Amino acid sequence: MTAFEMPTAKTQSAAPVKPVDMAAIARAAAILEAGGLVAMPTETVYGLAADADQEAAVTATYRAKGRPLNHPLIVHVASADDIPWWAEITPEAQKLADRYWPGPLTMVLKKKPRCGSWVTGGQDTVALRCPSHPWAHALLAAYGGPKHRGLTAPSANSFGRISPSTAQHVREDLGEKPAGKLDLILDGGPCEFGIESTMINLSGSRPEILRHGVITRAMLEEVLDCPVPDAGADAPRASGRLKSHYAPKTRAELLPAARLPERAAELASEGIVLAVMGPQMLRALLPANAELAAFVEAPDDVLSYGASLYEALHELDHAFEGNDCTRGRILIAAPADTPEWAAVNDRLKRATA
Repeated sequence: MTAFEMPTAKTQSAAPVKPVDMAAIARAAAILEAGGLVAMPTETVYGLAADADQEAAVTATYRAKGRPLNHPLIVHVASADDIPWWAEITPEAQKLADRYWPGPLTMVLKKKPRCGSWVTGGQDTVALRCPSHPWAHALLAAYGGPKHRGLTAPSANSFGRISPSTAQHVREDLGEKPAGKLDLILDGGPCEFGIESTMINLSGSRPEILRHGVITRAMLEEVLDCPVPDAGADAPRASGRLKSHYAPKTRAELLPAARLPERAAELASEGIVLAVMGPQMLRALLPANAELAAFVEAPDDVLSYGASLYEALHELDHAFEGNDCTRGRILIAAPADTPEWAAVNDRLKRATA
């Protein structure tokens, strides 16, 4: 099996991964065995892990997040060898696993009887992923064992809110017991890619994209040697497809960069405090009467932008902590509307919906 390879994003989110603490991994495995909840880092975002075979444990993740019970989860596994234990493997799935696992790719396949409805939201399909982050990989390797156990791991945040790309984001939102909701938070450092995995549906008559990520349409089509369109309304329900998702508490707007200074002037005249994300040159174009709570410079390359996106949204939202959020507004300059920016634009549109 060939591991996924991609140029590293040039951002603080691409900081060297912390050395894996095997004692912490062993503690996490014991907690999972007992039906507990563990936040684990992946190369995309931090996930809220539970033993996929234990209905009570998986249901607890729904409660911790405030997630609807019919919203299916992804089962994370140690390797492609685990696929037949959870799903009906297809030639397309084998090709993609050979190229992009471990890595930020999730495949939706027809489920095996082992996979409970508490994982699939009552559907006959299951989403599978093999993450490449050393901490996640170590935990899955230690926990999977001869039973090929898997971990459900939705993003470790309150449902619909900004996804966590650092352990601190998890602590601020869900937290550890006794004050918080989780039994353990594994801190493996910032996530490398910072946005959720690409998700492809392989359970129907043709491959189709359910969620965009750093594995692009062109990369999928190169491996499968066929068109891979976006999924239609008849596709399986999947994570991250709701119109409003990844949202800050403060109201946010996505605007063309050229329109942003004008919109800032309109809001400033209403006494609205602003937090802005966009190219550095925009800062000089903001109106003089605008009260600026924060300005985050947007990277100009897609990998760096994606890796820093959720960190930036957290920073912009934090700018209004302790104040009346109704007087605040986050303005985001839209990146280029090109295929390579599809994943970033998808997250921004849902965050501002």
